[in-house]
Amino acid sequence: MKTFLKFLAFVGILTATAGCCSRKGCCSSGEDSGILASSSVAVAQTANGKVAGYIQDGVTIFKGIPYAKANRFEAPVQADSWEGIRSCRQYGPVSPQGARSGWANDEIAFAFNWNDGVQGEDCLRLNVWTPALDSRKRPVMVWLHGGGYSAGSGQELPSYDGTSLAFAEDVVVVSINHRLNVLGFLDLSAYGEKYAKSANAGLLDIVASLKWVRDNIAAFGGDPSNVTIFGQSGGGGKVTTLLATPCAKGLFHKAIVQSGSMLRTMESKYSRKIGIATVRNLGLDASSIDKISEVPYGELLAAGEKAIAQVKAEADRDGVASFIFGWAPTVDGAVLPSQPFDPQAPAISAEIPMIIGTTRHEFSMTTYVPALRNAGREEVIGILKGRYGEGTERFLELFAKAYPGSKPADMLDADFVFRPGAIEQALRKSLQGAAPVYMYMFNWESPVLDGILRSTHCMEIPFVFNNADRHASMTGGGAQAMELASKMSHCWAEFARCGKPSAEGLPEWEPFEAEKRAVMFFDNTCKMSYSHDKELMDFIRRYPTRGF
Repeated sequence: MKTFLKFLAFVGILTATAGCCSRKGCCSSGEDSGILASSSVAVAQTANGKVAGYIQDGVTIFKGIPYAKANRFEAPVQADSWEGIRSCRQYGPVSPQGARSGWANDEIAFAFNWNDGVQGEDCLRLNVWTPALDSRKRPVMVWLHGGGYSAGSGQELPSYDGTSLAFAEDVVVVSINHRLNVLGFLDLSAYGEKYAKSANAGLLDIVASLKWVRDNIAAFGGDPSNVTIFGQSGGGGKVTTLLATPCAKGLFHKAIVQSGSMLRTMESKYSRKIGIATVRNLGLDASSIDKISEVPYGELLAAGEKAIAQVKAEADRDGVASFIFGWAPTVDGAVLPSQPFDPQAPAISAEIPMIIGTTRHEFSMTTYVPALRNAGREEVIGILKGRYGEGTERFLELFAKAYPGSKPADMLDADFVFRPGAIEQALRKSLQGAAPVYMYMFNWESPVLDGILRSTHCMEIPFVFNNADRHASMTGGGAQAMELASKMSHCWAEFARCGKPSAEGLPEWEPFEAEKRAVMFFDNTCKMSYSHDKELMDFIRRYPTRGF
């Protein structure tokens, strides 16, 4: 069991912190592959003033555009205006956050190839990739980054670059930074009206970015009446939450949740206690609360993390089961009136079509515990008995039925953390009957590092952005990866365009319904599957402990 404890500890740490152009058709000549940046090209007018970007690989790119501004713990307001032309050619500041522990693992750091950027509290910035500054009214795809609600940024991975997706699919791609962790989700509502919305400041930042898109994206060749929000992991949780956020209604028209079906989020009962404990840990009280704006970020984060540990112990005693506890949006009765997808899908977004899915392995145990990569059947069964006890034989039977021909280690690596929530979200959405929901499972396994990554958490992102070559340290950048990336990115773009995902060479993607449970398998050979793991998932739900 020590091996599993080490694995769980590492996964917990990773979750909390969670090249040149060579793609076909992107560069038609050596001249086209250069960068064009001057005061006379790639200039767009926004509500706050003119911005200058640059042109590369047939795409006009803007980075670090301010979409709002905010004082600490207060709701965002409109960004300041400026005179002349503002250079927006490099990524803006990323939200302050803790050190990324993933750098300590050389293999994982190589594969993910993070770009942690420059931290700063003036982080309400966005990036735009567009095929042209014209009046074409292209579909707009707004990317919400992962990292839970504690870490990450719009530039975090090479995969996030929007150049290829914008060029190949004739869409406008937007990515954003917003306040995270203690800056974005510390509930100080006990200290007066000034801080009434502090528990959801980070969520309100995202809403502010969507308002910027509504008001400005036409100047970048985008259609403000056809906006798709999509995100992975914590970004998928943000998409899920926005679907239940009244002030976001009308700002987007389609939604994609990738490995982030967080049906429930923080309750004010606990978030307010975390806020009070944080203030106490800082040596402040109601009479001195405004001094919290002057506390150095490191001290603020440490006080908040300590408060989370204190309050979580109480929540554990209360039997609270939450995938996210601490830094996350809060059901406050105002910004977020109720739990996003519990007990049902939110009525305010019933008409929004959705794509929901996961990777097959997510946080695969053998990726992070090398000793288990060649584990035999008996060793694996011994591990399984630690969780399923007398039900182990039934698990073996159902797993073989769901995934015929699997290796023993597959039973350790298969995802039972994200998929149950994704299925439940799809079921609840489908029961509304007002808009279709499409479900997928990403099964493709990376050949990089002798295949240890498998179909891990984040593996589908390079394919969604058509960046299998740009993020070759994760995908290998081979022909099969490039072919699948072309298909998958086209599905996402077509969904953004017309609400139905499709691509040449794929079977027709049928909507998910409770009885048939249609799921698109993305792999070197893509296919539709129907209820392939229903019995296995029903079995798993009887064992509430997540993972091993």
